[in-house]
Amino acid sequence: MSPAITHVTLAANEASEHRPLIITLFALFVLATLGITVWAGRQTKDAADFYAGGRQFSAFQNGLAVSGDYMSAASFLGIAGAIALFGYDGFLYSIGFLVAWLVALLLVAEPLRNSGRYTMGDVLAYRMRQRPVRTAAGTSTIVVSIFYLLAQMAGAGVLVSLLLGITSDAGKVLIVALVGVLMIVYVSIGGMKGTTWVQMVKAVLLIGGTILITFLVLLKFNFNISDLLGKAAENSGKGDAFLEPGLQYGADNLTKLDFLSLGIALVLGTAGLPHILIRFYTVPNAKAARKSVNWAIGIIGGFYLMTIALGFGAAALISQDEIIASNPSGNTAAPLLALHIGGVDSAWGAILLATISAVAFATILAVVAGLTLASSSSFAHDIYANVIRKGKATEKEEMKAARWATVLIGIVSIALGALARDLNVAGLVALAFAVAASANLPTILYSLFWKRFTTQGALWSIYGGLIVAVGLVLFSPVVSGDPKAMFPDVDFAWFPLKNPGIISIPFGFLMGWLGTVLSKEEPDAKKYAELEVRSLTGTGAH
Repeated sequence: MSPAITHVTLAANEASEHRPLIITLFALFVLATLGITVWAGRQTKDAADFYAGGRQFSAFQNGLAVSGDYMSAASFLGIAGAIALFGYDGFLYSIGFLVAWLVALLLVAEPLRNSGRYTMGDVLAYRMRQRPVRTAAGTSTIVVSIFYLLAQMAGAGVLVSLLLGITSDAGKVLIVALVGVLMIVYVSIGGMKGTTWVQMVKAVLLIGGTILITFLVLLKFNFNISDLLGKAAENSGKGDAFLEPGLQYGADNLTKLDFLSLGIALVLGTAGLPHILIRFYTVPNAKAARKSVNWAIGIIGGFYLMTIALGFGAAALISQDEIIASNPSGNTAAPLLALHIGGVDSAWGAILLATISAVAFATILAVVAGLTLASSSSFAHDIYANVIRKGKATEKEEMKAARWATVLIGIVSIALGALARDLNVAGLVALAFAVAASANLPTILYSLFWKRFTTQGALWSIYGGLIVAVGLVLFSPVVSGDPKAMFPDVDFAWFPLKNPGIISIPFGFLMGWLGTVLSKEEPDAKKYAELEVRSLTGTGAH
């Protein structure tokens, strides 16, 4: 048996010896969050409560919840794994995820809060034809949310499998199904109020857990970051190349192009993510929306700085073979680091492993709840209430439709998450960012800032960006033709890049412009003037 497999077996043994502790921690979190959800559900009286938490959350509370929504399994598990395996190139995910908030702050947060009510579709439909635009916005929201949900489901499967020693595919699928059922319960009962409180609790737990591991890693190296990086480079077997650009994305021009595509998707994607956009509606006004983004930037920025210690700490203290043997994409690097920091054969190591894994599981549950709420809200509010029922649905009927949509989206996510369980979760989230930046962002920006923009432009932009982004992903090495693909045994990949952003994002903007220029529809100048005043000043905002 190889040393790597031996260590992974040791980790599994440690987990099994202390399994009652691990299960207790998991159960405590799940019960606590279910309690919060039931409490919030009792206070959810109407649609404003279900969709926007009654717009009662302060800037700090919403900033904390936004952080909880944003710091997903990709942030905690995927980025730590990417850094542990690829060094400098892995840290580029952290930079991209953080810089993206500047786009959201400067271009989207305040105008969106002023212009909409519950969903992105509200903003687009304000000065355009309701039914086609809301259908497109709802479709896009659901597709982006499902892409993002894949990453969380994959992370859950990997994490719980490591802790409970589950190696069978059926067992991993069962774990994914369990997460799906929990998220359906959270959203159906608690709505936005319950989801927001769960996200705030989870953000505090995640930051606390990350600070603890960061402190212990730095303590191990006497707070000398140079020693930490040097040991990581040495232990990785790649030497100085581990600390320099190019290990993952510098092999040839194609990988460099893939990195450029990834960078564009990460930086532009946040401002188009449905589950982040709906968070701006939970505060009382635009000023609070702007402040909540400032809080989120501070909290998220601190967290991403600490991913340096998580990733390079794992590289320094754990062999590459052990990380890969545990999970080919490195998704278990952070929990394994917790185990090694505490001692592989000690109770303290098992306690740290259980604590960090419970926090990571909390992260997944909170994010999937936010994603499911975004997609079910868009279906109920945009498609059911305004397209199918033509605005005649009562609030009670709308909320009932949202709950049914939650169940259906949960089932789809479970099925797809089971297929994606071996992919790197940071890479999967980057795909969601690419789809969001291709379909949602061009339409939002054109709608807010371009007077001539028409319904045809919005439809071409959303559907054009969506179809090209999803189409390129389907025919990329992420899905087939690669040992780490969803379907590794078949090969129908003809698009060489793993992220479609470099093609699909400009295409989404181009189609929005082309659809508007070729449209015979005369834009409603009066409606645009109203939207402009409202988005900039907040006059008439809900």
